[in-house]
Amino acid sequence: MAKDIDNNSSGEQSDNEHIHDVVHVNGLYENWFLEYASYVILERAVPHINDGLKPVQRRILHAMKVMDDGRFNKIANVIGSTMQYHPHGDASIGDAIVNIGQKDLLIEPQGNWGDIRTGDSAAAPRYIEGRLSKFALDVVFNEDTTEWQASYDGRKKEPITLPVKFPLLLAQGVEGIAVGLSTKVLPHNFCELIEASIAVLKNKKFEIFPDFATGGFVDVSNYNEGQKGSRVRVRARIEDLDKKTLVIKEIPFGTTTTSLIESIVKANDTGKIKIKKVIDNTAKDVEIQIQLLPGTDPGITIDALYAFTECESSISPNACVIVDDKPHFLSVHEILRICTRQTVDLLKQELEIRRSELKEKILFSSLEKIFIENRIYRKIEECETWEDVLLTIDKGLKPYKKEFYREITTDDIVRLTEIKIKRISKFDSFKADELMRGYANELKQVEHNLANIIDFSIAYYTDLLKRYGKGRERKTEIKTFDVINATVVAANNQKLYINRAEGFIGFGLKKDEYVCDCSDIDDVIVFRKDGICVVKKIGDKVFVGKDILHAGIFRKGDERMVYNLISLDGASGNSMVKRFNVLGVTREKEYPLVKANKASKVLYFSANPNGEAETVTVTLSPTSKAKIKVFDFDFSEIEIKGRDTQGNILTKHPVKKVAFKSAGESTLSGTEIYYDDTVGRINTDKKGVLIGSFSADEKILAIYKDGNYEVTGFELTNRYDADQLLSIEKYNADVTISALYMDAPSKTYYIKRFKLETTTLGKRFSFIPEGKGNHVLYVSTDNKPKIKIDFAKGKYVTNPTLIVSVDEFAEIKGWKTVGTKLGTNKINSISRLEAKNPVSPPNSTTKPKKDDGYAAGSTIELNFN
Repeated sequence: MAKDIDNNSSGEQSDNEHIHDVVHVNGLYENWFLEYASYVILERAVPHINDGLKPVQRRILHAMKVMDDGRFNKIANVIGSTMQYHPHGDASIGDAIVNIGQKDLLIEPQGNWGDIRTGDSAAAPRYIEGRLSKFALDVVFNEDTTEWQASYDGRKKEPITLPVKFPLLLAQGVEGIAVGLSTKVLPHNFCELIEASIAVLKNKKFEIFPDFATGGFVDVSNYNEGQKGSRVRVRARIEDLDKKTLVIKEIPFGTTTTSLIESIVKANDTGKIKIKKVIDNTAKDVEIQIQLLPGTDPGITIDALYAFTECESSISPNACVIVDDKPHFLSVHEILRICTRQTVDLLKQELEIRRSELKEKILFSSLEKIFIENRIYRKIEECETWEDVLLTIDKGLKPYKKEFYREITTDDIVRLTEIKIKRISKFDSFKADELMRGYANELKQVEHNLANIIDFSIAYYTDLLKRYGKGRERKTEIKTFDVINATVVAANNQKLYINRAEGFIGFGLKKDEYVCDCSDIDDVIVFRKDGICVVKKIGDKVFVGKDILHAGIFRKGDERMVYNLISLDGASGNSMVKRFNVLGVTREKEYPLVKANKASKVLYFSANPNGEAETVTVTLSPTSKAKIKVFDFDFSEIEIKGRDTQGNILTKHPVKKVAFKSAGESTLSGTEIYYDDTVGRINTDKKGVLIGSFSADEKILAIYKDGNYEVTGFELTNRYDADQLLSIEKYNADVTISALYMDAPSKTYYIKRFKLETTTLGKRFSFIPEGKGNHVLYVSTDNKPKIKIDFAKGKYVTNPTLIVSVDEFAEIKGWKTVGTKLGTNKINSISRLEAKNPVSPPNSTTKPKKDDGYAAGSTIELNFN
């Protein structure tokens, strides 16, 4: 073929020359792929900034508006109507309708629409019905301000975007995957969005955070306005029903009760948590009961549920929207500002349209009045042609034309000729004037609203909040979450064994030496006789090197674990001694603790979980030239340093053996424990308020508003109810507790003082009478506490300030006693004064009357404002 082309000498173009114009496959692929990607981004997956809707959602709402007659429509019919505007698949349209309906904002559902909490799907479209909500009809639609385009086949018109006067995108949230990008906007609270829009119009600062219909907790510390790369953590609401039962009342966003229970069962089967049974009692409200095994700590189990199940998950928002036919990544704050400005523009358009309508109504009403009152209609009776009729009417209106805001057109005159004789005969000039006056007043108000469009927009948002905000309060509680160390809260589901000679460790070596209980996600630290330290992931059988001295569970950053070491330096022959921590390592990497030499070796080693410093007996070689060949060494004489330190010279003489002599005490100061009320946990990271410095056997006392107290250890896994906690401090067995509480049934206040008599670790004890609403207002462990009480206005006392020396007011009695009655007047506030007895001015101390609501005979200060 090529030869024929080359030999064509006729001067005519060959039929085969078009081959040179063929586009290569890679070029076609590039163009087609870009077109496809653009279609998916613009027409399927990503919402538009104007109305916050994807194309299929927009067509569904438009179809429902066209069908709307106030009654419910079968969803199957809605699907069919939607397909008139674009041939989406009926299944995809049905899923989109259900998704909109489950968000409980734009569609009022009827029938089984499924349940986002349980994951139950909706009934078939032929069985369920829906109609547009009143909110949607008020906020989403307006034909006069809608831009239209032809449908896919040209038979219908559909909106380019709907004129939504509300930040719908942020209220509903959206998720979509396109070619090369994705979008994920989390839903926000309805009321908070309106309040934020008002703040935008007032040029005030605002913050908006996600809110989910499933409730639960959300940590928005890294939300960063929902921008790309941000993250939120969501948690289930887990409560202690009793010591043996936990209850999940609300689930995290993105999960269902079914998937949550499956994750709990899986975690139990793999040994991450230890539970007895899971019971799903979900009906109107979510309720998943988790029954614990005897002896299981509920607090640690809750942490484990967050660490190993869907009770906690992380969500990465990525707010991508269509702006000017292109995808843009915006923050939720910027989206809200754009939506707010658009709402103002739409309201302005509606006012301008209304202004034009009112002007036209006033103009035609005036023309009508002139036409009838001046009997112009009589003058056209003698006209023989249509042109004469129009000219006659125009001539009759000429004296009044200068009063109108625009020129009188032929169409206006034609409308006058269409007035029926019956209307002319019943024309009432007074009613016509009243009607025009009403139009004028409304026009004046419209002009005022246009001149003050921001104030009008604020009033619009305020009205929306008033009409539709009830029942849409925040469901998800915003909290700061603590970081849970999975290795700490994991249940010990394995046993660690060791074969020292062959150098293996693992939970599969059941015939070898037992070390300790462990979890299958733990790391193990190993020390060998050659002075090597290594950390490895635990497994069934792991080789770590021969001649193992010590193996144990490795806790990263544990400063209280101290290792004592005596080693021989093979190069110098000196025996070295050191104390050190291993705080952080690279897994599988071997770290030398002695100088690299074939003769170097470990002579003595011990691991001390609380920094203990023992005493050892060192026996030198009989051939040594040292005068004293046996001596004791106390490890407390040297400081604790890093892993790589060389240490101190113990002796330059050859050592025969080193033997343990006696145990020592910890050389570490107490552990400083802090309480962080944002997460309700204690920590050693200096977050929150310092409780105190704790040694091994010391404890914590926590007192709660519901009248319970508990004594606990200072394990970092402890949980304290921050919302209920009144006091948390170091436990002192000799402390006297002073408390002021309210007995709700009798509406009486009591003060009592008592010592702790029952202190079973981890168990709560109630020191006030049982009764619904009974609660503690004030508690103190001072020896002589003094408080100031401000009362509400009462029948006998008006705005009093009562100063009470608690140690004088109430005697120390048993922890179950009722206490001394203070009175029945309502307490507004209680403030703590200095814990000493101030010198009172003369005549400042009085005894209250018996009928003033206070305890008679008690010495108190009464200061009336």
